[in-house]
Amino acid sequence: MNRVELAKGVYFVGAVDWNVRDFHGYTTPRGVTYNAYLIVDEKICLVDTVKAPFAEELMERVADIVDPAMVDYVIVNHIEPDHCSALPEVLTRMPKAKVIITDKGKDGMLKLYNINTECQVVKEGDVLDLGRNKLHFIPLPMLHWPDSMVCYLDGEQILFSNDAFGQHFSSVGRFDDENDIEAILFEAGKYYANILLPYSRLIPKALTKAGQLPIKMIAPSHGVVWRSHIDKITSKYDQWSKGQAKNRVVVAYDSMWGATEKMARHILDGLASVGVAGKLYRLAGSDRSEVMWDIMESKGVLIGSSTLNNTMMPTVGAMLVYMKGLRTPGKLGGAFGAYGWSGGAQAAIEEYLKASGLEIDTGVTVKWVPDQSELDRCFAYGQEFGRKVLAKA
Repeated sequence: MNRVELAKGVYFVGAVDWNVRDFHGYTTPRGVTYNAYLIVDEKICLVDTVKAPFAEELMERVADIVDPAMVDYVIVNHIEPDHCSALPEVLTRMPKAKVIITDKGKDGMLKLYNINTECQVVKEGDVLDLGRNKLHFIPLPMLHWPDSMVCYLDGEQILFSNDAFGQHFSSVGRFDDENDIEAILFEAGKYYANILLPYSRLIPKALTKAGQLPIKMIAPSHGVVWRSHIDKITSKYDQWSKGQAKNRVVVAYDSMWGATEKMARHILDGLASVGVAGKLYRLAGSDRSEVMWDIMESKGVLIGSSTLNNTMMPTVGAMLVYMKGLRTPGKLGGAFGAYGWSGGAQAAIEEYLKASGLEIDTGVTVKWVPDQSELDRCFAYGQEFGRKVLAKA
């Protein structure tokens, strides 16, 4: 097999899933990697495993480097199945390996995988001596599960960062500088927006801890290993965690017979007329994971829907439920749309936007099909909303 060595005695032994296109509701058009790393020192240590269907590939990669029966430790940074569901199979092939895990991870591992094996529970500041290198353990609960931790290999100065700094990005090259950096940063942003965004308040503390360490590489559980652009990804995490966004507005909508779409286009035109960039998404055909990334990067969000059965259309409702779970506080939001017999969509949209942490601006509605004066009102609303966005810090 192609042997990928990150540093002296440190190898990539994970798997690349080129074909997966959905990750519990988050679309993955570029696939996913399940990263695991083998440290060969006086003691031999496996950092994380892979998703169960890829267990054999992991074992092949390990066996190409050492006899799996010689592995002394398996580090479980996170028990979620994309990281850990191969663990039962791995432990049968590594009979002397001791599992290193957090206390919450141990409890979850027993329930998820029915594994009852020798474990060493670690906490903040604990160190595992491997010989030339030592592994330092840093629990980071709720980034993004209660059991989550990262570990730092001091000799080679590698941070095994678990889900932090990850991207769903399949490639042959395992390093950032072997791929298109703009594509990687986009996927890292999309990953943050769809997985880590609800936990943004915890990120600055994690960045502070990382900043105290000399780091030559960041090796996440998904995507490429960072070695040449560490400053770029840590700067992006600082920006995203603080909610810093651009003078931009996402206009996302769905329309039954075209009236709400006409409104959306005139609102977008009004935004542009005052110098605010906008992006138009018809939700029926849009990737909600990408919409969520764009919302994170924007100061404003306008959601439009025709009224259907006194509420919003299902496509709009699905997006708002997804958005509510991820939360986007500090942004300006509003609702718009057309209705026939009676309204209802605007109030329902506003309720969800409030629950997502947005400041709500008065929206605009039209009965039946907008005439020219009502389209002019939509244009003026876009201008007004745009000016408020420009005024936001």
